[in-house]
This record gives sequence, structure tokens and C-alpha cells, in this order.
Amino acid sequence: MRTRTATHLCLGMIALASCTGKLTSLVPDTPSKAPDYFCTWNTQGYAVSYTGPDRMRSAMTEENIFGKGTHQNWVGFFPKIRRDLYFVMDDSWDIPRDKNHGNGNPHLGLCELDEGRFPSFCGTPAERLGQLTRRIKQEGWKGAGGWICAQKAGGHEEQSEEEYWTERLKAANDAGFSYWKVDWGQQDRNEGWRRMLTRLGKEHAPDLWIEHAMHGHFIRFSDVFRTYDVENIIAQPLTIRRVAELLPHKAEGESKGIINCEDEPYIAVGLGCAIGIMRHPMDGNLPDGRQDEVFPPVGHNYKRCMDEVVRAVRWHRIAEPFGVDGNFEADTAMLTDHWHLHENETWNKGRQAGTTLRESAPARVSRNMPLPIVDDTTETRPFILSTAYPTGAVAIAAIGRAWGREYVCEEAAVTALAKDWHAPIGLFGWFKKVCLVYPGPIQSKPRMLAQDLAGDMPVDITTEVAIEGSKLLIPGEVIRRVGLMAASPGDLSAPGLVIRIIAK
Repeated sequence: MRTRTATHLCLGMIALASCTGKLTSLVPDTPSKAPDYFCTWNTQGYAVSYTGPDRMRSAMTEENIFGKGTHQNWVGFFPKIRRDLYFVMDDSWDIPRDKNHGNGNPHLGLCELDEGRFPSFCGTPAERLGQLTRRIKQEGWKGAGGWICAQKAGGHEEQSEEEYWTERLKAANDAGFSYWKVDWGQQDRNEGWRRMLTRLGKEHAPDLWIEHAMHGHFIRFSDVFRTYDVENIIAQPLTIRRVAELLPHKAEGESKGIINCEDEPYIAVGLGCAIGIMRHPMDGNLPDGRQDEVFPPVGHNYKRCMDEVVRAVRWHRIAEPFGVDGNFEADTAMLTDHWHLHENETWNKGRQAGTTLRESAPARVSRNMPLPIVDDTTETRPFILSTAYPTGAVAIAAIGRAWGREYVCEEAAVTALAKDWHAPIGLFGWFKKVCLVYPGPIQSKPRMLAQDLAGDMPVDITTEVAIEGSKLLIPGEVIRRVGLMAASPGDLSAPGLVIRIIAK
């Protein structure tokens, strides 16, 4: 059994003798078009030590987003992948600064940048929002977005729903505002209302991503659908199960039907999903000295796994997430994770220390390809996720397990079918070995290149892998060594690499 320890970090410092400066990066320099984003909610929480939603809302200010003080400069996060991400402001960018209470707040759903919270931006609602968007883009982000309450604000009773939301969609379009994260509110489970919003968005703001949530079947008319909140200590099986439950649906008409599986980047790449980053680089205890209860330093330890975010987002430059089409397979065998809860390890106030949390998910899930064969039948074997992307690229992800008080990363041997020898291969996680089986043998003697997705330079692994007829055999040692070559000091992320077969 492999449990994650600091000793794994040294693997990222090992260079291959075959490395040469003459090679070109396997990761395109062009940012992806994926609807990936960073959302500020947990950053708001950290800044105020998670002392209640009202104080978290109060932290949504221009000073915190752009300032250079302690726990500020949120636009300075993720420098390596910022241009691939939308910067999404969570609750309450559109609420007066002194109105931070939740339910019953008459300003919920206003969708106009608040002048008190953002005093530097002036003019009409569309002008203010446009100035903010341009400022965020100047900091290197792909675009700007915001959390949207699923209801009209008070004082607009004379307007119909269509009139009200058409006005705000037009303002977003004029401002170049790129993302609406439509969440809870009076209309949050109203299918007709959400369909209306999507229809109006395509008409009046065609470049705006509108993300829906709540009922799984909403994905059929959504461009993006979010799997929703999880407790990070037990997040992986719950997220995998939610994704698997969405995969039988088919996107309707022009709807894109992309799943956003939140802050689970390796699940995202393993199943063709978008990423909604909630973690942030402000590490350690909260400002008030308590342990960070949302990202506790146990289990998967998200705050010490920032490299996996970089690797997954950069994979989307190679293979973008795609919509549900009903083409998937899910294992009938289920794996169950469990976590023995200690104090300050979850945001869920209904949990008591000393209890054991349990969540289950299919042991294997695949999209557009058969389920891989896994040689491991132990209780602690990893979840194996695999996807053949519409571009031909193949991704396989091994997801670790919450097991008592440890995050277990068992190494499994995985065999999967692939179609195109020359399509990119993405491998994420710890493996004993990976065997890819193609329809027939490759026609020429190839050159094999591999690259840590967090890095910028490939290495030649031709002599370290084996081709046996129609099979490509990739040893786990190669995956570990190359997939961690660009690891950040102290980072605990599992390997993540891309492999390309280059004709000589």
C-alpha cells in the first residue's frame, strides 16, 4: 500500500539523461477554450477565518481582489495558468457593501457591480462591469465572471422575468463578462426559469458561459453543469459518483452539456470535465490561528497539491472538456472510502468529531472507450477513470482513496484500448504500469516523447517504453519520474504527464 509522504517529492527533482534543449514543448502555448475557472468563495472564507457567511460576503471587495496587503491580491493567484482561467467572483460582488446577510436580502440577483465594494469602477452598470473585466484581463486572466443568485432582486416587480434577465445579459455582453455561476435562489430548481435564462443568454450574450446546478437533468440544456459542493476529506468518491450519474444524459440541440466537477482536476481530465478551482495558495492555519477546516492538512491535502491543478488545466490545451452524449461505461463494482473525522476537518457544521464519513463510487468509469482492465482487486485499489476525447487524445487517471486517516495511493497496472498511435496520451496518478492496446501495430519505428504537464520541456523516453505488436507498455517508473519532473518544492500532487509518439 502506498500512502503519500514527503519522500515522493524527490522524484520531481530527478532529470532524465535523455533530456535535450532541442525539443519543443508538448503543451501548446495557446490557452485552452475550456470553461475552467477560479472561484473566490473559499478565498473569501480564509481571509475572515470562516467566521460565518456574512463575514465571507463582506470580504468580496476591490481591495481584497487587487490589493497588495495580507490575504489580498487574489488576481495574483495561479500565474502559470491564469490565462486559461476565468476569475469568478463569488457572493456578493453585486450586493451593497453593508448588506451581507443571505436569504431575504432584497439585493440578491441584482447582477450589477456594487459601487461601494468596487469604488474605482464608475458609470452605468455595463460600464462598471466592463472596466472591472478589463482590469482582471490586464492581470493575465482569460476573463471575468460572477456568482449569480437564481432570482430577481427586489424593487423590480414591474419587470417580467424575461425583461429583467435580458437587461442583465445585455450588460454582461457589452462588458465582455464571460461567466455566470448560477446557484441557489427562489428559482434554483425551476427548470423553466433556467431554460429561459439559457435561451436568453444565447440570444443576447452568446459568448457568456451560463453554469447551472441542482437537478442533474438540467445538464441536458446547460452549457456547463456543476456537480456542487463536497467535503474535501471525502470528496473523490462523491464527485466521481455525481459525474457518473450525469453521464447517461445527452445534451440537447446547441447546448454544450459540459460537466464541471469543481476542484477535482484529475477527475476532470480523466472524465472530460471542466474544472472549478476553489483552493488557493494561502496555505497554513487561518488568520485566527485555527486549522483550515475547508482544506485541512490531512487526507488529500489540497493546499499542498497545487501542481495537479496546473497539470490538469494545461491538459485542456491539448484536449478540451466535452459534453455528455450518453457514451460511457460505469463499473458495477463499487469502492467505498471512509474517513475518521477529527476536529476542524470539514465546513459541514452538522458533522461531529469521532464519526466516520463514507462515500461510494464505481471502481471504473470511462467515456467513449471500454472500461480499462485493472490488475488490482484489493479494497484500497484506486478509482480508474478513462476518456477518449473527440480529438483522439486519451486520458487515464488513477484517483487515490480516503482510508481511515490516510490518503492511499495504491499503484495498479492498467490496460486500456486506444485508437490512434499518434494521438496524445495523458496519464494522471500513480501506476504500476500502463498498457495501451491499439487496433494494429504501428507502421514505423517511432520516437517517444513525454513531458510533465506542469513543465515546458519534453524528454525522450523511446528506450524506456516497449512496443510489442499493437501494445504500448509504459512502466510506472517512467510515469513517476517524468510526471513529477517540474514538481514544485513541497508539493504533494500525483504525477501528471503527456506522451506523444513522433514519427522518425
